[in-house]
Amino acid sequence: MTTKNIQLLRVTHLRGPNIWTYRPVIEAWVDIGVLEDYPSNTLPGFYERLTALLPALVEHRCGVGEPGGFLERLREGTWAGHILEHVVLELQNLAGMRTGFGKTRQTSVRGVYKLAFRTRQEQVGRAALEAGRDLVMAAIENHSYDVTATVAKLRDMVDSLCLGPSTAHIVEAATARGIPHIRLTDSNLVQLGHGASQRRIWTAETDQTSAIAEEIASDKNLTKSLLQSCGVPVPQGQLVKTAEEAWEAAQDIGLPVVLKPYDGNHGRGVSLDLTSRKDIEAAFLLARRKGGGSVIVEQFIAGNEHRLLVVGKRVVAAARGETAWVTGDGQSNIIELVDSQINTDPRRGEGEDAPLNSLRPHEAAEIILEMERQGFTAYAVPTNGEKVLIQRNGNVAFDVSDHIHPSVAAAAALAARVVGLDIAGVDMVLEDISRPLAEQRGAVVEVNASPGLLAHLKPATGQPRPVGKAIIEHLFGADKNGRIPVVGVTGTQDSTRIARLIAWLLHISGKHVGLACKDGFFLGARQVEAKDCVNWDAGQRLLINRTVDAAVYENSSRMILSEGLAYDKCTVGVVTDVSGFEALTEFYIDDEDRLYNVVRTQIDVILPHGTAVLNAADPQVVEMAPLCDGKVIFYAQDPQLEALTTHRACGERVLFVRDRQIVLALGLEEVALIPLASMKPTKAEKPDMVMAAMAAAWALGVTPELIVAGLRTFESDPKKNQ
Repeated sequence: MTTKNIQLLRVTHLRGPNIWTYRPVIEAWVDIGVLEDYPSNTLPGFYERLTALLPALVEHRCGVGEPGGFLERLREGTWAGHILEHVVLELQNLAGMRTGFGKTRQTSVRGVYKLAFRTRQEQVGRAALEAGRDLVMAAIENHSYDVTATVAKLRDMVDSLCLGPSTAHIVEAATARGIPHIRLTDSNLVQLGHGASQRRIWTAETDQTSAIAEEIASDKNLTKSLLQSCGVPVPQGQLVKTAEEAWEAAQDIGLPVVLKPYDGNHGRGVSLDLTSRKDIEAAFLLARRKGGGSVIVEQFIAGNEHRLLVVGKRVVAAARGETAWVTGDGQSNIIELVDSQINTDPRRGEGEDAPLNSLRPHEAAEIILEMERQGFTAYAVPTNGEKVLIQRNGNVAFDVSDHIHPSVAAAAALAARVVGLDIAGVDMVLEDISRPLAEQRGAVVEVNASPGLLAHLKPATGQPRPVGKAIIEHLFGADKNGRIPVVGVTGTQDSTRIARLIAWLLHISGKHVGLACKDGFFLGARQVEAKDCVNWDAGQRLLINRTVDAAVYENSSRMILSEGLAYDKCTVGVVTDVSGFEALTEFYIDDEDRLYNVVRTQIDVILPHGTAVLNAADPQVVEMAPLCDGKVIFYAQDPQLEALTTHRACGERVLFVRDRQIVLALGLEEVALIPLASMKPTKAEKPDMVMAAMAAAWALGVTPELIVAGLRTFESDPKKNQ
């Protein structure tokens, strides 16, 4: 019997827009061998085994367009490459990395398929692909497969390698606004926007977050002093270095008091409502251990802890903490009571998916001290009906955003401004957040930089709050999208010279232009690198550069197939021709139709306010015009070409040659006439090249007068332009 197998011939991470989709995908070339003769409906028991391993495949729509569509294809008969695509998607979904895009296409070689699937993290996607192959083969061969262990491994990878939930939420809000993003490190440092229009975030910190303000926020005593001087209510307090000083300070301030680390955060090491010397000394040791230094003793304010999130100059969300109690039954110890009365709440857990933390009364030092003050240990058995306080204040995750009194919001916003933070978590103790601050003994107890957002994204009660949207509005205002003009040139006809000439025309118009092409890497008129820079990494360097306010790219079909475009969208896309598939046979591109699907990628990514510059003399290029979401400029030497005359009749822009002059026409109006004789011979001999560059510059608002000046001053030798 012939052995059935699925062989991965090549696996590529396409990091930018590609022939499959606008987003990053993993493309796998798969050889299914003899399985080409065995579609799913010919494999006894395969359907039952696969659906038992992955029941949620029932939700996959596939080409049918409704849940159950993929299972219908399985029953009717589909091939192993297509099945692998859906299995990989489902494994990523189970691991918490939601995605739904996938496609599988047969190549010209029998049994060899290209499949592509969306992934948000390359390593996770590759691991899911390997696991998916093993799972499919186990279902085919009727072998056991541990789905639970595989998903757990993938979930660990997602947790460690993907953006954290707070950063991801901000990025999603940016994406909804059409703002591109680039992950700059393996952690949560993300660039929003491109070039000179970019902003940066690191979780809930931004490039506007002052380092001085962060230092002030970490100094609790200084923070309180500044707030008090500006009229923000704060509890009276003292900084102490010994347990003896803590007791003396408590007596001076007046019992009860609070002890907390001088440089702590997230409520760690905080003890509340202390009245005895024994409790204060124990709390001092805890605070010093958690903070590693001095301890603050301050006045205890009765009420609930609240976290108000300030973005810019306004409060955008608020959450309240909880007090946790258990009631004794005369038989169970406190650990057992906590597990049965508190930890059974489905909202509680250990990970970030749980809005409330599980409580561990025998492990958490704060809880241990709280119980000791009541005369209990975690192993004590309270009498029937006896109530025990487990946590005085914690789990600040109960949304109260709709109930904030304006005076409370004003105090929180003022506190953030006094410290100097553009995004801040302001901790306040309040009896009732809906009442005026003057009517209750409320106070600001902390101002935190880089506040956590999860309490507002996944509250224990109430509605999630669009805090990411608020942060994006703070960074970009109401109408900016963080983009700079981006021009992409694709084709084989003088694409390098066209890209360089476009960059020069933009340069003399006053922009600081970055260029990546076969002649090298350019910033302004300066050639930074003299090597082939038609690649994804060079392209990304332009987008990351804060000095660049326009970027020009030469894009080859090989780059699109092997890496994807370096940008997500462009303002102008130039296509000169659809030719040269013979050089791409290694990618299974073996005719002009397949090459067309590669080259059209350049047009697919043009922004709605952008422009496609198309060679009207190439019929396949002309066919791309309807694919553009923006405007189209046609160019060709022959003014009688149907594409040109029809486009002019519709009032659109075209360029053509007449009487040795390049004509820029808007509908029937001739905007400019530029004699070829006025150009250097090398350019006059190639009017198609010149027209393509002129059209791109015209699309970006460069005037005909400046275009002429640029044509006269451009040098083919990069060193002469410097």
